[in-house]
Order: sequence, then structure tokens, then C-alpha cells
Amino acid sequence: MAQLINGKEISSQIKEEVKAQVTELAGQGISVCLAVIQVGDDPASSVYVRNKKKACEYVGIKSISYELPESTSEEDLIVLVRQLNERQDVNGILVQLPLPKHMDEDHVLLSIDPKKDVDGFHPQSVGALSIGLPGFVSCTPAGIIQLLKRSGIAIEGKHCVIVGRSNIVGKPMALLMLRENATVTVTHSKTKDLAAYTRQADILIVAMGKRQFITSEYVKEGAVVIDVGMHRDENNKLCGDVDFVDVSPKCSAITPVPGGVGPMTIAMLMYNCVASVSLQSRK
Repeated sequence: MAQLINGKEISSQIKEEVKAQVTELAGQGISVCLAVIQVGDDPASSVYVRNKKKACEYVGIKSISYELPESTSEEDLIVLVRQLNERQDVNGILVQLPLPKHMDEDHVLLSIDPKKDVDGFHPQSVGALSIGLPGFVSCTPAGIIQLLKRSGIAIEGKHCVIVGRSNIVGKPMALLMLRENATVTVTHSKTKDLAAYTRQADILIVAMGKRQFITSEYVKEGAVVIDVGMHRDENNKLCGDVDFVDVSPKCSAITPVPGGVGPMTIAMLMYNCVASVSLQSRK
């Protein structure tokens, strides 16, 4: 029987730790504040933003919300971001993605001060990660490292195969696993004979965006499987990129969907908000 990696439980542990840090900072007269910007009223984005606000409230982080109409110009959005960059009372800035089609996401994200980039998407944050300098790490990959470590799963010396090469998950995940002394293989949509690679994985991290694509034939006996996907199946139930029912009997450990990677993303966002205080105090 595979060990179920409980993201709900582990994310709760991290939020409690963050809450204690926020309380300690408050005792020193230091408050932590996150500014969240949402452009338009995409339903999924609204849910994410609402969950982020709830998490802030729970751990004691102040949140400022900017809900802008879809018609907002890219120029006006960047003006707002730059104003928040200058505010001493704002530690973190989060621009909820996706943005409306008339905006260039890269251009907007570049306008965020890297010391307030709590999502870890700014090129300077990614560059810092690649050479081991202090900076923010993208929340989902950082959360996966915590899932593994807090579940007692060794990373050092293991072969980690990542399915997906996005800037948000795949690429930073590879860098983080290298930092933990894993041997890393990155696969993607153009990889030929994908299963030949995934069957070599001691730790298989799947972030490909295809519903229940990974079946037991892709998985080595005893592997650890981390499913980053989030979809709805034919019965409208949440599921991931991995066929959980088919794959779990073959694993030593696996994340469920929901309740695996998902809760970790917001927990690590809260962690990054607190980390921003010390990062911003550096010259």
C-alpha cells in the first residue's frame, strides 16, 4: 500500500510555523503585508485569490486587494505595481495569472521589485535560484520539496524525472532537486518514448497538464509520484495528471488530487511573505 503524502496536513504545519513567525515579528513592531492584484473576474482566479486572502488572515499577514476591471490597460497595471514597489508597508506583490489577453504577462511580472516577488516568477528570482543566491522560489516547486522532506522521503542521490518544463513548475523544480543533490532528468511534450524515462524515476514529478495521462506503465515499482495536475474527470470530480487508481498500487508514496500539492502552494506563498521581511532588510 502506497504512503499517501498528505498535503493538507503538511501545509497546515507550515502555516502554523508562519503564524508563529508573524507573531514574533509583530512583537518586534514589524508587520507583514501582501498586495494581491486581480485583473478581470476569471472564476478560477477569484477562487485562488479568495483562498490567499483567507490564508493571510489565518497566519496574521495583512492583505491588500486590488480587483481591477478586465478593460484595465497594461500601462495602468504597471503604474499600480510600481506604486506598490515604493510602499514601505507592502512586503509582497502578487499579480494573479492569467492576465487578460491584451496584456503581456512577462512585461507585467518584470515590473515587480524582485525583493517583493513572493510568487518567485521574476527572472532575477529564477537566476538567483540557478546559482544558489538568496531569493524567492516559485511556490509550487518549493512546496513539493517540503512534501518530500516532511514525509521522510530521501532526495539526495535519487533519480528525479520531471514531466513538464514550464517556468512556474518544471524548470524551477529541476533546479531545486539539483540543489537537494538529486540526479535530474527533465522531459516534455517533445520527448520521444516518454515512458522509457519515467520508468527510471525514483521520484516522478508530473506537471504536464494532461488529465490522468500517467498510468502504471509509466512508473517504476516503488517510485514516489508527485502529481501537480488539476482537472475534472468525466464525473466532474477533481483529478490530476496521474491515474491515481492505476498508479498507486505500484508506488511507495503518492500525492492525491485534491489534497496533495495544491494546499502547499498557498502555504509556501505565506512562507515567502515572511521571508520577504529579511530579504528586504538586506542592502
